[in-house]
Amino acid sequence: MRWEVVSLVLGWTIGLVSLPLAVVGFYSLYSEGIEPAIRTFAIPTLISMSAGYALVFHSRVSDPSARVRDREAFASVALGWIPVVIVGALPLWLGGMFHGPFGEYWHPGNENSISQISYGLLHSWFESMSGFTTTGASLVDPATSPVCGSGLATINEFEGDCLGSQRKSLILWRSISQWIGGMGVIMLGLLIFSRALGGGMALARAELTGPSVSNLGTTLESTARKLWAIYVGLTLIEAILLFQLTKMGSFDSINYALTTMPSGGFGTTDAGIMHFDDAIIESIVMVFMLLTCINFSLLYFAFSGRSNEIWKDEELRTYLLIVFVAWIAMAVNIYRSDDLGYGLLESIRHSIFQAISITSTGYSSSNFSDWPVFSQFVLLLLMIIGASAGSTGGGLKVLRIRIAFELAKREVMKIIQPRRVVAIRFNRSVVDEERVWIILGMVSSWMVVVTASMLTISFLEPNLDMDDVLSVSISLLGNTGPALGDFGPSGAAASWAAMSTPSLLASTILMWLGRLELLTVLVLLHPRTWESD
Repeated sequence: MRWEVVSLVLGWTIGLVSLPLAVVGFYSLYSEGIEPAIRTFAIPTLISMSAGYALVFHSRVSDPSARVRDREAFASVALGWIPVVIVGALPLWLGGMFHGPFGEYWHPGNENSISQISYGLLHSWFESMSGFTTTGASLVDPATSPVCGSGLATINEFEGDCLGSQRKSLILWRSISQWIGGMGVIMLGLLIFSRALGGGMALARAELTGPSVSNLGTTLESTARKLWAIYVGLTLIEAILLFQLTKMGSFDSINYALTTMPSGGFGTTDAGIMHFDDAIIESIVMVFMLLTCINFSLLYFAFSGRSNEIWKDEELRTYLLIVFVAWIAMAVNIYRSDDLGYGLLESIRHSIFQAISITSTGYSSSNFSDWPVFSQFVLLLLMIIGASAGSTGGGLKVLRIRIAFELAKREVMKIIQPRRVVAIRFNRSVVDEERVWIILGMVSSWMVVVTASMLTISFLEPNLDMDDVLSVSISLLGNTGPALGDFGPSGAAASWAAMSTPSLLASTILMWLGRLELLTVLVLLHPRTWESD
């Protein structure tokens, strides 16, 4: 392991976070004044720039032409998230979204004040991790935020919408953190890093699991440019459509575009998309959510005039079939429910939106915690399956589910016909055995981590129900955001706020593991990864 290489990557990564921080800082300066802008964004920007410069300056890479090896790439990606999340948490803490050192309640030497700001730092860490990992679980609640807490209002007067009462610059920063995390904050530094050190494709493979990287280009620079061109372009198109065709204002349109494309799910109000109750808004968002669930290489083919490549992809066809079947099944189920009272069109509208959303952003057009048990179980299965490999969606990924299914089918055939040689095929190609067993290992590891998470959370939170523990574990590891029961669309923030410190820390670890899709972390756990050269 060449630590100077890891240090160089981390330095560029942390330093680049100062750019979006500065952008939001100027917005805060313009809309909120100089004091909030300096306190909330100038300080974190300086910290980000200084830390990044220090790491780059002291990296002292002996051979600038040396290539990044896989274990260094995996270490850089996995470790890079930690300082980025810390820097991203500072505006939320210093800006007063959570209890910080600049609130009116802060009195030096007061033990209660020290306890409050300690919890505020933890809550900011959770919110930042949820943002950068595109999970979308939020702690913004009267129990955690001084802005809307009883007797602790320091910025705006609380009027019932806790998130909507926050400063707009902080809401925008939450959205931008998800937008950065969607493509991978490491990808932000790849273009610059490729000029400082060769072999950046190893970093891209570590950050973007799935086939998209190798299909787009042979060089790091061409790959990164194509990925970001698609990402930025779709974000702009969605923002324009939401602003021009719906009742959304410019601020909401920008924020929801920023959180849709990374499959994030953060909103601008407590109710999120439900706040608007608008079928046109839901339709536009739904189209872009669907795009985020598709392998980015296929999106590139579509925009470059090779749309015929899209329909040849077995993973996409499988994903669309799963969503279609889930939509029809849930629509029939909730239409037949007497408790909900949905008409046919309402049942169709909410079921298709939720079927797509639960594999990507986690937005809610309806409180699905009130849906019949069958529909909730379908949503839970969709959380597990997730979207396509190479997309910004979450879950296990359809590709891995398909390969695991084909492997099981092959083993059954071998029992029936022991002498028959059966190759596993996907997209008209034979999948090599090594890749098959790696995928099976990831699926197995995913299930083991979910089980361990359930045991941990149920031990730490004895008052939670079984469906809460199960769905929360799957939601966090799959970077979905909402879960079932008390952690559903209408009560998630309050439920998260009621969890203990160990539970919140365990939750952030799960989000981190899910964002790295376990493979990177498993590599780090191997002793040979850390051996010196």
